[in-house]
Amino acid sequence: MFVKKDLAVLRLPKPTNLSSCLSLALLLVSHLGAQAQTSGQTQTPSAQPQLSKPTDVPSVADDRYRIGPDDVIEIRVFNRPQISRDSVRVDARGMIRMPLIEEDIQAACLTESELSLKLQKLYSEYLVTPQIDVFVKEFNSNPVSLVGAVGKPGRFQLQRKIRLMELLTLAGGPTPSAGRYVQIFRSDERLKCGGGGDQQSADDVTKAIIAIELNQVLKGSDPANPFLQPGDIVNVPEGDQIFVVGNVVKPSAIPLRDPITISNAVALAGGYLDDSQTDKVRIIRQVPGVTAKKELIVNLEAINRRGANDVTLEAGDIVEIPVSSGHRFKRALTYTIAPALVYTPLSIVR
Repeated sequence: MFVKKDLAVLRLPKPTNLSSCLSLALLLVSHLGAQAQTSGQTQTPSAQPQLSKPTDVPSVADDRYRIGPDDVIEIRVFNRPQISRDSVRVDARGMIRMPLIEEDIQAACLTESELSLKLQKLYSEYLVTPQIDVFVKEFNSNPVSLVGAVGKPGRFQLQRKIRLMELLTLAGGPTPSAGRYVQIFRSDERLKCGGGGDQQSADDVTKAIIAIELNQVLKGSDPANPFLQPGDIVNVPEGDQIFVVGNVVKPSAIPLRDPITISNAVALAGGYLDDSQTDKVRIIRQVPGVTAKKELIVNLEAINRRGANDVTLEAGDIVEIPVSSGHRFKRALTYTIAPALVYTPLSIVR
């Protein structure tokens, strides 16, 4: 049936002699073979190999130093000392001047190798295959300032990209009085560089004041540990404090980074002494907007027995642990009578 169908489609002519019959037979066999191959391919489409798409190669971030205003660079032209320059300062516009080149040359936002290639192209008009090397001698364009409650505040000149946590580490870390947040003041007054080394004006950069929790910065997570930009001012402000005084082991000021209760504050101060009057602990609190102060009496002993709610302290609270009146009298006797007994003349009765 399959052969009859193909014969009908081909509309084969009627053979007239032996040679015609042989030609007709060869034509029929070749046609049937082609039909069988086509039919096999149609029935098994999965037999064809599937080409996988090439995976995208992740781009590597360019962390090379980019030249900026006030930097001093050295330019060496091979075998041309009259053109070479030991010290070329980049002006405030990010431009430099070189011999034989009439126009100013943009150096800002370029790496050493990029500026070298640019100079080679410019000098190719005067020299045959010029070889030019560029080196940064003084790094002055990427200052970052760190102020506030850190070990060594100051001004840092960056020669590479640096994250916030690394800068705090270089400055000795935050002091115990550091507050809860770190502030980054991002300035637009300096020349900015785009991702491809292009200059950006101050209008292209948005002013920002970034506040990040100090605890998150110290954990080193990426969202809380951003890269710093030239001109950034990092401030670690002094935090709110509470004060524990009176009959404790170590009267001290405690930074209020997280909510803290009176029992925790007393524990951070070393705990109270044995002769303390723990049922009448005073909290002196400044009322906002007025000069008067509010006084709260707290039973710390009941809080320790979980018989009362632990009081949450507020910024500026003063916790005073008084001395028990009975213990105060015993202490007075100890400090007055005992020395007298020591220095009293001793008589021997025989």
